[in-house]
Amino acid sequence: MAEKVGRQLGGRQVLLEGVPSSVTRSLRYLAFDQLHEHHGVLKDARAADDVVVMVESEAMRLAANWHPERLYFYLSAARHFARRLEDRGFTVVLEKASSTLSGLRRIREAFPGVPLVAAAQSSRDQHRRLDGIVDEIIPPDFFLTPPDVFSAWVEGQRNPVMENFYRQQRVRLDVLMDGGQPVGGAWNFDKENRKVPPRNYVWPEPLSFGPDDLDQQVADELGHIPSGAWATTTEGARAQLAHFLTHHLARFGPYEDAMVTTSWSMHHSLLSPYLNNGLLHPAEVLEATLERFRAGDVPVASAEGFIRQIIGWREYVNGMYWHQGPDYRLRNGLGATSALLPVFDDASATRMACVSSIVADIDERAWTHHIPRLMVLSNLALLAGVRPGEFLAWMRRRFIDAADWVMVPNVIGMGIHADNGAMMTKPYAAGGAYIDRMGPYCKECPYNPKLRTGETACPFTTLYWDFLARHEATFASNHRMARQLHGLRRLDNLPEVRRRAADVLDGLGAGTV
Repeated sequence: MAEKVGRQLGGRQVLLEGVPSSVTRSLRYLAFDQLHEHHGVLKDARAADDVVVMVESEAMRLAANWHPERLYFYLSAARHFARRLEDRGFTVVLEKASSTLSGLRRIREAFPGVPLVAAAQSSRDQHRRLDGIVDEIIPPDFFLTPPDVFSAWVEGQRNPVMENFYRQQRVRLDVLMDGGQPVGGAWNFDKENRKVPPRNYVWPEPLSFGPDDLDQQVADELGHIPSGAWATTTEGARAQLAHFLTHHLARFGPYEDAMVTTSWSMHHSLLSPYLNNGLLHPAEVLEATLERFRAGDVPVASAEGFIRQIIGWREYVNGMYWHQGPDYRLRNGLGATSALLPVFDDASATRMACVSSIVADIDERAWTHHIPRLMVLSNLALLAGVRPGEFLAWMRRRFIDAADWVMVPNVIGMGIHADNGAMMTKPYAAGGAYIDRMGPYCKECPYNPKLRTGETACPFTTLYWDFLARHEATFASNHRMARQLHGLRRLDNLPEVRRRAADVLDGLGAGTV
């Protein structure tokens, strides 16, 4: 091997002169979103025989204007995990390079003749980068559904919607089943899980994670002050799981769709960053949840609502990401042509209380839960006709849990219906009434969710009807849109609504609405 292989870890330079390539079984490339000791490339790794290699690339840092909290989380979690592996006796090469490929080439040169092994990558781009440099790819195991199982399911479906997949998952994994029937007598309890919390409801305080030496090192490099909302270690991720199970799971269901301003986290698990970077595996989250349910600590509606996210939606989204093909992300089925609205990058560029508040939350900690993402942010992009690629890129760079496999289906399919219903049978479009019903924002907003026209009409309400009018022909054959289109045809002031919509769109583009 070469005389010197430099590795940066914890601020010190380490030389791997004591690791002769002749006794090294393999190099194990560990991606920053596969940080688990018992899965992926580390599943059968041996500290005595295998060298773990990681690459911290400038290309990763500079590929987009990443939210600094997101970048901090991934970098610090990777460095902590490298230290964890060292403590277990592994030799870890944490290479800094201009790109992942150049870093891996440099490491290969230092270990001539030693095979480079990697696990299947989470995105197409990451997978493609390994072509021609990796000797062996280990099959994916960071999900509960093997690719061939998902493919077989899709091929057997005329309409591969998530609900059908979720029910099959319940049966296949034998989760919340009583013989051949769902526990509690229903496959889901959505009707029980759409409540608004009572006034003065007291939310448990979320965990806070203070920085250690590695956290501070990364924060200083980035010039970033961490929010304290996110753990960067396996122990911290497990602490978050335990905190959720103890303080939140039992009450997760009823309020999971609500929006509030008195708590940024509510009863949500806050586990998606750790599931998506590997610090937690869905199997351990599922089993821990089922243990609480079996112990009688959790009502079935809350257990089912959370488990559906783990074995249903998360697995379905990943499966659809690979099934739909590489061109799926380019779809623009509704012909959207507007540029990304200024408010998405500047919370002050709107007077809409809901949008401004939610964007400010994202600015602080790179996160908000699924309803603001879907029914406020994506809804606004959908109604305003924002180009899908621009909105997708924004979501990817602003959220701490925004893996490519997550965001492509969630944005193109669910959020802005750019795939013409390949994933969802109807668009998630809504006016101001929904936002008023599920959250408190309208009370402090200059716009009235009940009005369609006039200067104080809620932009969501105005744009909702304009959106239906623009796409009436597209949705005419969709039976799930019949009620909405019937309402459109009954409007007695549609021309006035559409004129107001044009003013709203101009104002959104100028950052004045």
